[in-house]
Amino acid sequence: MKNAFNFISIFLLGIISIKGQTNTITGKVTSKGEASPFVNVYLKNTKQGTSTNENGLFELKNIKNGNYTLVASSIGFKSKSKKIKLKGNQNIIQNFNLKEANFLDEIVISGTLKPVSKSKSPVPVEVYSNTFFKKNPTPSIFESLQNVNGVRPQLNCNVCNTGDIHINGLEGPYTFVLIDGMPIVSGLSTVYGLTGIPQALIERVEVVKGPASTLYGSEAVGGIINIITKKPSNSPILSTDLLGSSWGEINTDIGLRYKLSEKTQGLLGVNYFNYQNRIDNNNDDFTDLTLQNRISLFNKVNIERKSNKVFTIAGRYVYEDRWGGEMDWEREFRGTDIKYGESIYTNRWETFGTYQLPTSEDITFQFSANGHYQNSFYGTDSYNAEQLIGFGQLIYNKKIAKKHELLFGLAYRYIYYEDNTFATLEKDGITNKPSITHLPGLFLQDEIALNSQNKILFGGRWDHNSLHGNIFTPRVNYKWNSKDNSNIFRASVGNGFRVANVFTEDHAALTGAREVEFDGNLAPETSWNANINYVKKISTENTFITFDASAFYTYFDNRILPDYETDSNKIIYANLDGYAVSKGLSLNTDVTFTNGLSVNVGATLMDVSITENSIKTRQLLTESFSGVWSVSYKFSANFSLDYTGNIYGPMNLPLLGEKDIRAKKSPWYSIQNIQATKKLTNSFDIYGGVKNLLNFTPARNSINNANNPFDIGIDTEANPELAFDPSYVYASNQGIRAFLGVRYSIF
Repeated sequence: MKNAFNFISIFLLGIISIKGQTNTITGKVTSKGEASPFVNVYLKNTKQGTSTNENGLFELKNIKNGNYTLVASSIGFKSKSKKIKLKGNQNIIQNFNLKEANFLDEIVISGTLKPVSKSKSPVPVEVYSNTFFKKNPTPSIFESLQNVNGVRPQLNCNVCNTGDIHINGLEGPYTFVLIDGMPIVSGLSTVYGLTGIPQALIERVEVVKGPASTLYGSEAVGGIINIITKKPSNSPILSTDLLGSSWGEINTDIGLRYKLSEKTQGLLGVNYFNYQNRIDNNNDDFTDLTLQNRISLFNKVNIERKSNKVFTIAGRYVYEDRWGGEMDWEREFRGTDIKYGESIYTNRWETFGTYQLPTSEDITFQFSANGHYQNSFYGTDSYNAEQLIGFGQLIYNKKIAKKHELLFGLAYRYIYYEDNTFATLEKDGITNKPSITHLPGLFLQDEIALNSQNKILFGGRWDHNSLHGNIFTPRVNYKWNSKDNSNIFRASVGNGFRVANVFTEDHAALTGAREVEFDGNLAPETSWNANINYVKKISTENTFITFDASAFYTYFDNRILPDYETDSNKIIYANLDGYAVSKGLSLNTDVTFTNGLSVNVGATLMDVSITENSIKTRQLLTESFSGVWSVSYKFSANFSLDYTGNIYGPMNLPLLGEKDIRAKKSPWYSIQNIQATKKLTNSFDIYGGVKNLLNFTPARNSINNANNPFDIGIDTEANPELAFDPSYVYASNQGIRAFLGVRYSIF
């Protein structure tokens, strides 16, 4: 009995001793020698955490033995972490000294063609990280941009679901899309080039609104979207993202970092998207969503040099097979009038790179090249096209007398285009003659620091188009900032130009019942733009707030517009005999709370109009109001919730004459999404939710005369309103759907 009592006593004392082996961590958080109150201090991947008091002090009690990472983080400061090993009954002191983090100081390149902190750039640049796009995961960057204020992905066809990107109401051909600063998405791929970019490799996306032809030449009239890919050295060894939806969409992103040698690192990316589910929820006997099979391969190689100068080469290949049409369409019906289908085969390759010359001066050579091959049928109409583009430029940066930063560049672009339409036919109507354009140019800009708070930039560019002659595009930018950078004001005036190719840019010219007609030779479009931007940053104990407001005004000469109304059977393209104006206001607000809540809200109010013969009309397919939002809350370090959405005002829609029974305007509509993300380990995340919560889809009769797509027995000249027409489209027919995804990374 005594032995049993002794055993129980020893056992209980052991339990008490083990339970008593808890630890305490105390410390102080400072910044610039002063106490930092209300800083979050926590043990990573646990529920143990606290906040510093008004004296910057913190205490964490009852911590079990083990290895931990102690983190100190606060809005407006760079987070710090320390590894800690606790063995039992320890009282450890850990102090932190935090450095301020200016959230406006991301490095950007799109505004001035050289790396500069965002707050110091005289050109307003919006930056969206890959974290932003993860709040509403999509199979392509085209769809991801739907939550960027003032940017709208526009579908151009109800059948094949191709589209482009509108910035401040200006159509896709006015948006210049780049990858790593290089012009990759050319005219022919405006429709298809924004899909297939592996999102696992995207570091951030920079958006510049307004003309940038001074630096980038033709097409940079409405704005720039610059997709910046990750550096191999900053990428995980392996990153995977698998996403599926209840509609049957499957998207796979894979990123792999590898080493060719000690000084040569590479980044390989693969994107595969597949959708083969025929759905017709609106009962028009046409697919609601285009069936697609797409694969994209991306490879980027970075070579380290003794001089630490940049040498990067990258390439991408995309193959896509997509079709939409009548529900019982089969591949053997391609190009026939048995069943209507729009079938597009796309092959595309790209390469681009940057090489800093081994000179004492800062001279960089940049190059890109791409080939786009398209084999397509729109019903019985064949469209086969080939476009090759080569681009190269030398950029010389030079700082003079501390106040002047000069940038000088020489550029050359070669464009080859051939198709089977009359766009490349000789006057005899028989001989096919490919279009070849040479576009040499030079540009110069001087960024002058008047003092620590005022900066002005003068820039000018000269281009010689082998078809249209000399084109000059100047710009002036001014920036003022307060001493603490909490207030920033920018103003700019610039000129833009664009040489149009209708068949490569406007899908409406290829599909539907309307005949295409050109009214005279199309001259280059020119525009003038003025922009005012104001940024206000506010920091409090519990929040960090940024207001970003802009007013914009763009005036067009020679604008090329599709005329749907003069003749209901035709689309007539001509330079505008008058002028067009895009003007408006936009506001972005970011609010981040220390409790894990972050809110991003944006709204754009605009008026895009055309004035001809003293008559002002609103541009088709352009909303007067749009809004976006993103609300995120971190319940813990391992669980978060994201609610994203957008809202659009009514748009004027293209009708087939006065007797067309479809609505003249689209309704107000909103696409809303919700997502939950759970971090299971440091390497493994699972996420899921619902897209299009309100189940919004356009009217069921959006495709006119869907039951007779070949207009059999109809005199469309006498009764244009009875013709088959799939170009009446402003939003996707894809309704509510659930989605589920997993992400796995090895670092």
